[in-house]
Amino acid sequence: MFILENLKRRFEQVTGRDRPTVRQARSRLVRRRPKTFMFADDGEIPNNSVLPMVFYRRAVRVDGAADPAAILEELFHANHWDDSWRDGIYDFVHYHSRVHEVLGIARGRARVQFGGPKGMELDVMAGDAAILPAGTGHRCLMASGNFRVVGAYPPVGTYDECRGSAEQHARALRTIPDTPLPERDPLYGQNGPLMRLWEPRE
Repeated sequence: MFILENLKRRFEQVTGRDRPTVRQARSRLVRRRPKTFMFADDGEIPNNSVLPMVFYRRAVRVDGAADPAAILEELFHANHWDDSWRDGIYDFVHYHSRVHEVLGIARGRARVQFGGPKGMELDVMAGDAAILPAGTGHRCLMASGNFRVVGAYPPVGTYDECRGSAEQHARALRTIPDTPLPERDPLYGQNGPLMRLWEPRE
């Protein structure tokens, strides 16, 4: 399915068919009050001791869209969150120690565990978005057959994939605090709630 989704995206980019403009994508935004979650370091998954995970429920109206994933991609790109991909979420716990990540739900629904094995289970559905600060563990526990996610990253930071080894954990404790903050909320831009929730701390 990953290959099919990315072939579809490539076709849209070349032909423009089913590809929304930024203005069209923004017209589908709904202002939502974010929910925030903090997760403790469990000795394997470091999580983030300073920045909360930010969750927007039904922030994007994807119903009736020819390609809901394209709407999320345009929103993320307009706010300088790029290197996007379309797929599901791995079924094993993992985290990124040197970059933040946004996960936008394009289709279907799933139960995702955030914060590692001792973290929190959250039901996500089309139109939701979760912004994970570096270090936040996550994995998919169950999903509908049509579950599709668009992931993206800010322009600063370096992608890595960690699975909880002691060596990775020790390194992550050094790299997570140095991960640069994004300049925009991936959905709402420069004035989005993320900018207040992730303000630089002295």
